[in-house]
Order: sequence, then C-alpha cells, then structure tokens
Amino acid sequence: MIEKSIVKEIVDRWLADKEYFLVDIVCSPDNRIMVEIDHADGVWIEDCVALSRYLESNLNRDEEDFELEVGSAGIGQPFKVERQYINHIGKEVEVVDAGGLKWKGILKAVDGQDFVVTVKEKQKEEGKKRPKLVEVDKTFNMNSVKYTKYIINFK
Repeated sequence: MIEKSIVKEIVDRWLADKEYFLVDIVCSPDNRIMVEIDHADGVWIEDCVALSRYLESNLNRDEEDFELEVGSAGIGQPFKVERQYINHIGKEVEVVDAGGLKWKGILKAVDGQDFVVTVKEKQKEEGKKRPKLVEVDKTFNMNSVKYTKYIINFK
C-alpha cells in the first residue's frame, strides 16, 4: 500500500509555489489514491490534471500499481480544513452542532479552531408580546461540530 505521508510530501512540493491548498488525501488498502485540493477562487480542471501528472511522475507504478483521482473539494460539501472556513468569511453557511441543531447564518470570523456565525434568532423584548428577530453571534469549534458547509444561493 502506498503511504499517505509519501503522497502528501509529493502534493506539498507541487503546492509550494501555488495558491492552492490541500484539503484531503485518502489512500485505501487497494491502492486507490484520492487527493482533494481547493483555492479561494475555485479549482481549475487543468490544475487537477497537472497535479495528477506530477503525482504520476513521482510515484513508481513498477513498484506498486495504483488508481489516482485528483479533484476539488466540491462546492456544497462540508469543510474539512481551516482555510476553507477563512475563504468563506462573509458568506452564508450551514452549521450542524454536536447536538444536531442546525444553524444558518453569515460566517463572520475565524480564530484558530473557533469560528463565529451571525444567525437570526427570535428573542422576546421586555414589555412586548411578540418575539423579534435579532442577529446573534454564535461561536463554534471546528472539531466540535458535525459539519459546516457553504450554502449555494441562486438569488
């Protein structure tokens, strides 16, 4: 089986002078290698092909055969790394917290593993009968949520 660390080393060399960043690498026991990259402005197919060819040229099929797939992180898929959160500041996201509650709002800030989403909540004002929608900042930890993903809006 081809080691994930070897694939990561090769991918890191390819990424060194580019604005792309690594999202995930999966190396299965049957030598299927899947590499996901991302970029603030999206991923171009030509760059996936270039990375695929670079990997092919740095891995030896004579030693060990493998299946290789290189692609983008995928729009609308859950975030896997901090840089995806940073790239989506100011955009609408959906967060499912550890308790299974779903929150939708604007990703406001990222600080290490913590991130803040501004959501609208109904709150009852003193002396009023009906609750009013107000904006509230909710802080989450990337390692404590089930997922966070960008909401695609066609408006």
